[in-house]
Parts: sequence; structure tokens; C-alpha cells
Amino acid sequence: MFEIKHYPELSWSLSRHKTMLECPRKYAYDYYISHNGWLRDALSLAKHTYRLKKITNLEMLFGSIVHDKMYQAIQSYLHNGEIPIEETLIDDIRHHLNQGFVDSTKKENLWFHRPKHYTMMHEIYYSQDNQLPKEKVAKINERLHSVVHHFLNSRTFQELQNQNQMEFIEAEQFRYMMVGDIKIFVVMDLVYRNLHNHKWVIIDWKTGKKSEEDRNQLALYALYLKQKFNIPSLDDIVIRNEYLLEGTCQEYTLESQDLANVQNLFNMSIQEMLNYLDDTTQNQPKPLEAFPMQPEEWKCSRCNYYELCFG
Repeated sequence: MFEIKHYPELSWSLSRHKTMLECPRKYAYDYYISHNGWLRDALSLAKHTYRLKKITNLEMLFGSIVHDKMYQAIQSYLHNGEIPIEETLIDDIRHHLNQGFVDSTKKENLWFHRPKHYTMMHEIYYSQDNQLPKEKVAKINERLHSVVHHFLNSRTFQELQNQNQMEFIEAEQFRYMMVGDIKIFVVMDLVYRNLHNHKWVIIDWKTGKKSEEDRNQLALYALYLKQKFNIPSLDDIVIRNEYLLEGTCQEYTLESQDLANVQNLFNMSIQEMLNYLDDTTQNQPKPLEAFPMQPEEWKCSRCNYYELCFG
């Protein structure tokens, strides 16, 4: 039975860690002030903050839709052997992008009352003319064709088509592992076993540019996989980034230092999160004023909570 708690549970993820580093005030809004904001009798600030939390932007919406459609394409192929037609997949993604625009411009009232079920784009919410920037639209259209083409021709999708050599494990599932009494959340894009060389393969699809954090993210997934399936050696795990914008693929050989780096990051990050609490047993946060705002104000214009900080 769902239990309503006054304070949320303290958990950890890479995205939560990055939010805290980016802007502690945004971290407070995301993980504390918005808590219970989905409840009908919640405080108005919690409702408003939760609503703002659900705002997306064009790039994030694009990435989310592409991941969903790739997952569906993989599931469809594994179940019935159908490989999607490139133009059909492009049209499907474009249709959902257009639906996000319609939600944002014509269904604002529905989003206001049910922000989890409708899309609101940052570019629309904070604009005065209900129009998306033309340069952004052009960039997404260009990315759309590149990403879909590179996905269908990616090393991973080609390997999946050799089903007698692979065993599908899971994809896009919300999972967690425990470190002490803290849940660490992970969402792996794709995991399968290569039956030819007996390797576990972890895939992370990227629709944007490369980042120095990509290897750490995959190492965290490997730590979870090793724990869940009792994999005896890191040599049995392959971690791979598929960079769909560029059409490149990069694999890493895991070392024990990779897992140690992730564990050290977690330990330091959790300690910093605890510093923002008045009561660690209840995960009760300090007053909002204790969470400093992003010092580089120019970055704030892209934040969902701009109106809370600046009116």
C-alpha cells in the first residue's frame, strides 16, 4: 500500500549527484520542495514546484522519445523479427515531438492539473509567443535523421539481429541496488549476453555529444550488474557507448579502479547530501535558504525553476 511520507526517502543516482553540483537550490526544488506535489491536498508551493519539475525542453524531449522508440524497435524485433523502416521510425518520432508541441501550446490547462501526463516545453512555458526557436527546430530535425540512421546501423543493433548468439536480459528498467541503507538507482538502456564469448554487454545510447562522465555511468551500471547476477569477474562485462549523433561506438575494458572511482564518488556525494539535512534519520532538509543558488546567473534562464528564484 502506498504510504504518504512527510519527507522523501534519501536515495542516490548520478543525475541527482549532478543536479546537486550544478545548483543546490535546484537540487532542493527537485528532491524536497516538490515532494508530495502530486497530491490533491498538497501545499500550493509543493504543487507548483512539482509542476515546474515536470517541464522538459526540446533536446530532452527528443532524447526521451528516441530512447522510447529504440526500446520499442528492439522489443518488436526480438518478438517478431521486424526491422523498422528508417523513414517510418523518423515519422513516428516526429509525430511525438509534434504532440509535445501541441500539449505545450494548446493543452496548458490539462498540463497544469496533470503535469505527469502532458508535455510542457521550457521554450514554450517561458516564452510569450508559443513558438519554438527556429534554430533549435532545425538542429533537432538534422539530429533526427542522423540518430535514426546510426541506430539502425549501429554495432549493437546488428548484434541483436544474430539472436542465436545473444540472450536479451533487460532494457530501460528502473532498478536499484543497496549500499548500506541507501538505494542507488540505475536505468540501463540495454543489457544482453553474448553467447559466443559469454560476455555480459551493457549498452548506453547517447543522442548528444560525448562526455567525460560516460565511462563512470557505465561503470556504475557494471557495479549493479555484477552485484545482481553474482558475476565473478569484471572481465566478463563489456561496457559500450553508442554515440548515435556521430555514428560511433566506444567500448571500455573495466578495471577494479573504475568501480572504486564510482564508489568513492558515491561516498563523497552522499556526505555532501547529508550536509543539507537537519535530520538525517527522516531525510528532513534544511531551510531552502541553506541551498545556495547557481552563482552563474546566465545559466538560470534555462532552469525550470527560474520563476521561483527570480519571480
